[in-house]
Amino acid sequence: MKKVRVRFAPSPTGPLHIGGVRTALYNYLFAKQNYGDFILRIEDTDQTRFVPGAEEYIIEAFEWLGIPFDEGVHIGGKYGPYKQSERKVIYLQYALELVNNGWAYYAFDTPADLEQRRAQAEAEKKTFQYDARSRGGLCNSLTLTPAEVEQRIHADEPYVIRFKYPENSEILVHDLIRGEVRINSNLLDDKVLYKSDGMPTYHLANIVDDHLMEISHVIRGEEWLPSAPLHVMLYQAFGWEAPQFAHLPLLLKPDGNGKLSKRDGDRLGFPVFPLLWKDPKSGEISSGYRESGYLPEAVINMLALLGWNPGTEQEIMDLPTLVSLFSIEKISKSGAKFDLEKAKWFNHAYIQMAPDTLLLDLFQKELQKHNIHPDTDYLLKIINLMKERVHFIPEFWEQCAFFFVAPTDYDEQVIKKRWKPGTDVHLKKISDILSSVQPFNKEKAHNLVMEYIQGTELNMGQIMNSFRLSLVGAAKGPDMFEIIDLLGVAETQKRIARAIETIIVN
Repeated sequence: MKKVRVRFAPSPTGPLHIGGVRTALYNYLFAKQNYGDFILRIEDTDQTRFVPGAEEYIIEAFEWLGIPFDEGVHIGGKYGPYKQSERKVIYLQYALELVNNGWAYYAFDTPADLEQRRAQAEAEKKTFQYDARSRGGLCNSLTLTPAEVEQRIHADEPYVIRFKYPENSEILVHDLIRGEVRINSNLLDDKVLYKSDGMPTYHLANIVDDHLMEISHVIRGEEWLPSAPLHVMLYQAFGWEAPQFAHLPLLLKPDGNGKLSKRDGDRLGFPVFPLLWKDPKSGEISSGYRESGYLPEAVINMLALLGWNPGTEQEIMDLPTLVSLFSIEKISKSGAKFDLEKAKWFNHAYIQMAPDTLLLDLFQKELQKHNIHPDTDYLLKIINLMKERVHFIPEFWEQCAFFFVAPTDYDEQVIKKRWKPGTDVHLKKISDILSSVQPFNKEKAHNLVMEYIQGTELNMGQIMNSFRLSLVGAAKGPDMFEIIDLLGVAETQKRIARAIETIIVN
């Protein structure tokens, strides 16, 4: 049986879309389940769209996600080089082989010639296509004499090499997800395989590289399904065994109406790229999952279930579990809607499962932004207490800032609703009660404060929310006596005194 070898082959034209990450993930899961190889190939044949830094971004994204490659542009391998621009000398010989075998031809039509044809067809309310019906009336090696063709080539006249579809032939594409797809060759245009700039197009380079790298399965997005008939025919033209194809469903907008785009993320407030991206030309910054506080394991788990499920109710699955359960047969044919709330749910779940030491490192990076460098043991206690309340890593600061910085502003709505005449007197009494608990014990302190509130028939919500306001600056946070236990009695009393002074003065 042929060894399973799959590839992820992005173009370095900008940041990696999260849909591309899902494509790579499905390739990885399939390869590892079948003890195969997972390869990273950079397809940079279109040099006009090349963006500096994009290749490095792609590699860094997969390193953060924890999806390793077996071969690739960054680690090498026996099938290299793994960047198409470094393989350009290979492609011309294959293009010429197709010409010599009658499967391709030289075309000398200028862009102006073709534009004129399109305009003429449009005026006649028709569509121009360079195909089996039109190529006989155009400027190419099918209409010119061999001598004329040779003369034009020797004169360095620009030309392209186009694929020559057989006329009125039924092309069959077998897809592992969609079954059989049939199309008549008369409906297809003779695609350019080799360009006048000396570079192959995606179609030729893709097929040649997949063959030379012994790719067994091509698992890619459904946007490539229209190209599949050409690719099947190219394998036939070369006399090569074609890989098996699987075209993945689209990742859709949250409302299901169209493909998920960066614009959707900007509009609805979520990232569509794995890492933050700064456009080298415009300077525009796009958010990333990493910088937004997602854990990579959560992103992988969430993406795996957008278009596939194991057929059970299980939702939390680490990478080894996904490898063991994955199957192409269970991939949906229809697009999968991106669900922001579900993405948040996954991240929250993984934060709860993460070792406190991992969260410590991430939380410390957040604190460094505020020039705060607390004791490690203190931080671990806060993480253990607060991680239930956090969906994203930056929220640790939003939820826990009061553990490091005493409030100077107090929520006006809470003051208006809870701070009544005499509140200051009762808070001073609670401060005294805390001093009496030596050594401090949060359970004992809780019982004594409750006894005081009940014994004086005070409104529990009013006093405890005013107490919380004094320590936190707002009506939020964990159990009050957990807060006191971490802050210490002296700091707690200091905050009560400052709140009384500030609120009464105002």
